[in-house]
Amino acid sequence: MIELQQSPTEPAFVQNPYPFYERARVAGPFFRWQDYGLICTGNSAAVNAIFRDRRFGREPVEPLVVPPHLAPFYAVEAHSMLELEPPRHTRLRSLVLRAFTSRRIAGLAPDVTALAEELVAAFPPGEFDLLAAFAQPLPVRIIARLLGVPESMAPDLLRWSNAMVAMYMAGRTRAMEDRAVAATEAFVAFMRSYVEERRARPADDLITQLIAAEMEGERLTTDELITTCILLLNAGHEATVHTIGNGVKTLLETGTPATTLGPDQVEATVEEILRFDPALHMFTRWAYEDVEVMGHTFHRGDQVGLLLGMANRDPSVWEDPARFAPARLVKPIATFGAGLHFCVGAPLARLELQVALPILFQHHPNLALAKAPQYADVFHFHGLRELCVRT
Repeated sequence: MIELQQSPTEPAFVQNPYPFYERARVAGPFFRWQDYGLICTGNSAAVNAIFRDRRFGREPVEPLVVPPHLAPFYAVEAHSMLELEPPRHTRLRSLVLRAFTSRRIAGLAPDVTALAEELVAAFPPGEFDLLAAFAQPLPVRIIARLLGVPESMAPDLLRWSNAMVAMYMAGRTRAMEDRAVAATEAFVAFMRSYVEERRARPADDLITQLIAAEMEGERLTTDELITTCILLLNAGHEATVHTIGNGVKTLLETGTPATTLGPDQVEATVEEILRFDPALHMFTRWAYEDVEVMGHTFHRGDQVGLLLGMANRDPSVWEDPARFAPARLVKPIATFGAGLHFCVGAPLARLELQVALPILFQHHPNLALAKAPQYADVFHFHGLRELCVRT
C-alpha cells in the first residue's frame, strides 16, 4: 500500500481534488493518506462494501475524549442517528422514518416549485451570486417549512448550520470550534422552546409528527427530538446548497443544453450532477472486528476514509468518468452512502434539484458565468465560495 501526502487545504487541491484521487487510484483499492494518518479508498466496490458491512460503523470502538470546551457540541451529537449504531440507531431511524415519509416529501413539490419561481423572479440585474440568491435560500426555507419552523428563522438556521458543520472540515481552528459551540447552544435553545410549543399546540408539520411517532410504545425523548431536528435542518440543506452550486457551474461550463432538464431527462441529469461533483467527499467508518476487504486487513478499532467523490469517478464502473454526460446510464452512486446509514434526506435532495434546476433555466435561458467559480476551503465538503452569474 502506498502512502500519499496531500494537504486537504492546499489551494490547488481545494479547487480540483480529482487529480489527487486518480494518483491514489493507480496504487490499488487502498492507500494511506499521510496528512490524515488514515487508510482511505475511493474504489467504488470497496466503498460500497464497507458502507454495507455491519462489521464497520460510525461509533468509535473506544469513546472519543471530548475536550471540555466542546462538550455542548458533542452532547447533541450523542443523540444523532448519523453517529449511532444499532440498537439506538435502529430505534431513532425507525421513528424518524415514520414521520419523514416519502409521501410527505413528495407533497413538497408544489412548495419547491413556488419558492423556486419566487427566487428566480427576484434576481437582481447585472452580476450576482447565485448561491446567495438561489442555492442557499431554497433548501433552507424548504426544510424549515417541512419541520414547521418559521421561515423568518432561515438566516439564523443557515448561520448556525454553517458554524456547526465546520467541525467536520479539515484544518479547523479553536475559533471555528468556539463558533460551532455557540451555534449549537443557540440552536438547542431555539429548538427546545419550539418543541415544547408544538407539544402544547400540535400542527401539520414534521416536528409534530416526530413528537407523535411511536414504535412499540416508545417515542423520541426531547433531547432526541432536538438533535434530530438539528440534524435534518443541517443535513437537509447544507449538501443541497453545494450540489445546486456545483451542478449549475457544471451545466454552464460544459454548455449542457437546457433540454437535459426536460421532464424525460431531468432525473438522469440530476443523478449525473450528483455523481460528477458531489457535495461531500469523505465519510469515515470504524472497524468493529478484524475484517479483510479487497486484500487489506482492518483490525478492530481501525478507521477508514471512504472517498465519495473518488468512488463516483471509478473507471471500472463508469466509462470516461471525468466527462459530464447527462445521458449516461444511471447507476448507483456513492453520494448518499449505502446500507444502514443511507441518507434519509436523499429523496428530498433529489426532489429539490429535479424541480428547481429546470425552473432556473426556464426563466433565465441565457444564464452565464460572470467570473470563474472558486471552491471554498471546506473539505470534507466540496462547494463553491460563490457562483457569480448574469442573466
